[in-house]
Amino acid sequence: MSTGPDWFGETFQLRLGAPGHGGFCIARHEGRVLFVRHGLPGELVLARVSEDRGGSFCRAEAIEILEPSPDRVAPNCPVSGPGGAGCCDFSFATPDAQRGLKAAVVGEQLRRLARWETEVVVEPIPGPIDPPRTDTDVSADIATRKSGATRGNVPETGWRTRVRLVVDAAGRAGVHRYRSTEVMTDLLCPQPISGALAGIADRTWAPGAELVIAVDADGLQHIVELAAPATPRRGGDRRATAARRAAAHARRAERVLSGSGRAVQYVAGRRWEVAATGFWQAHSGAAQCYSDLVAEWADLDSGSTAWDLYCGAGVFAARLAEQAGPTGSVQGVESSRSAVADGTAALRDLPGAHLHADRVERWIAARTDVPGVVVLDPPRAGAGKQVIAPLAAANPGRIIHIGCDPAAFARDIGLYRDAGYRVGALRAFDAFPATHHVECVAMLERK
Repeated sequence: MSTGPDWFGETFQLRLGAPGHGGFCIARHEGRVLFVRHGLPGELVLARVSEDRGGSFCRAEAIEILEPSPDRVAPNCPVSGPGGAGCCDFSFATPDAQRGLKAAVVGEQLRRLARWETEVVVEPIPGPIDPPRTDTDVSADIATRKSGATRGNVPETGWRTRVRLVVDAAGRAGVHRYRSTEVMTDLLCPQPISGALAGIADRTWAPGAELVIAVDADGLQHIVELAAPATPRRGGDRRATAARRAAAHARRAERVLSGSGRAVQYVAGRRWEVAATGFWQAHSGAAQCYSDLVAEWADLDSGSTAWDLYCGAGVFAARLAEQAGPTGSVQGVESSRSAVADGTAALRDLPGAHLHADRVERWIAARTDVPGVVVLDPPRAGAGKQVIAPLAAANPGRIIHIGCDPAAFARDIGLYRDAGYRVGALRAFDAFPATHHVECVAMLERK
């Protein structure tokens, strides 16, 4: 039962404080906390309460900036402002200010959840190429990707190679309004790479479906339709709620509408062909960036043993296996059988690399070997005790942990520290420009 005043729809003049995890700044009014989007620390704003479920906090949006921060710029996303989509939380701040906000959030989460004080710097990710303009440019760009080289550009827009859209009842594709099921059909967000949304607004699609769109490293657009989820029984009881949640996450029929549905990718000169609906880093330069860092930190000797947990299609396993050589052993684990099949095909020339379709915690529990290096890139929820406890018991000399959620990442770092590991190095990357999301990578070693 909610308690306290109901402020929904009311407006307040607020001085914004520190950034919080989730793309907002923290403000206070009459003893309550407000999570305010579309503002920057130190700004004086007029904020409208957009959600109030009672209790000690509510959510609001800055609808007028009374005293702007020097870091404020004209927003480059026309659909993400007050009342809009949730795509670009920080499109109204300079790139340096955006990265500063993310660094502050990561640092606070590490202090609070990992009990670790450290300076955090969020770095941009270089893009792999400039946008192609001519047939000659396209050929040169593909050769650049295949070699694993970069041109050093740092894109703040046009970086997202994979997009997921929803289709409304009229068959129009779009994105959800922030914290709403309403569909916005203005496809004007600047995140997608050039060509990703070509032709999408010109067609009607199956109502209730979702569209997965991928532009691969050869510049081809793939569109896969996911059928509308089964409609569970209505009602407010627990069983109905569980049924709706299960339906949302159930496997859905797929139909390739454009391209082959098989996206070609290149990392460090190696070619992958993966499902357009499967996992691949969204930022055009992220896979190469993280792969290079993993190779640098792993620094395996020939004949070494390593694990790549949550390995996907084996991007990190490939770099580890190249270092360990034919006499080494690199074992990758991934729950998606299709990703394991794609990775096995890409790594077929590396005799020491073996990918397995299994749950990570179950696979670790059955192992008796001691790996020299373990790399893990868990989903947004992180690894947690069920993985970190058996992993620490396996006693690897070095662990490279990647996380895309600051809170889950910090919690996992705290678990490693409790298990006798120390953080030897920490890097954070602006893998999702103009959003509140950030990718963190830590190297952990035995104390």
